[in-house]
Amino acid sequence: MNQNPYAPPSAKVADISPAEATAPPFFAVSALKLVVLSLCTLGLYELYWFYRNWNLIRLRQEPDILPFWRAFFGVIFCYSCFVRIRDAGADRGIIPALPAGPLAAGWIITTLLWKLPDPYSLFTFLSVAFLLPVQAHANRVNEVSAPVHDSNSRFSGWNWVTVGTGGILFALAVISAFLPAPRTGV
Repeated sequence: MNQNPYAPPSAKVADISPAEATAPPFFAVSALKLVVLSLCTLGLYELYWFYRNWNLIRLRQEPDILPFWRAFFGVIFCYSCFVRIRDAGADRGIIPALPAGPLAAGWIITTLLWKLPDPYSLFTFLSVAFLLPVQAHANRVNEVSAPVHDSNSRFSGWNWVTVGTGGILFALAVISAFLPAPRTGV
């Protein structure tokens, strides 16, 4: 026997802080909060949702990606984000698998509906419906990976300010979509 039983182990050990060990792999948010903030920010919260997920993916898997640009160009990168969430669930034995392709196609199509004439442009706000199954899957992955993580279901003070001001803007956008177009000329 050539090995010293009192020698420290020679295997490499990753330096993971306790915070990282209990941190969820994907952005945690409740379905209600996702829908309310998405509508009250006129869809901007969806970009924030993508940014947070891409940032966590960058921290855990791919240090070379740029989360801001992946969120900004969400229509290009949403499928790859959904696939990473689906694959993380498959690695952890979560079934059924997330249908990343149809959800990405639905999100892209509904996001681009803002180009339609009023009131049909309001269908763009349905894009959050395609994020709900993705977030539900991400939440299941988070529960398996970090059971004690914060589920982010409570609305903070800033969230309420956003809901108040953004809710008024959302209501005005819906009302204006149904108003007749102003007449031009005399």
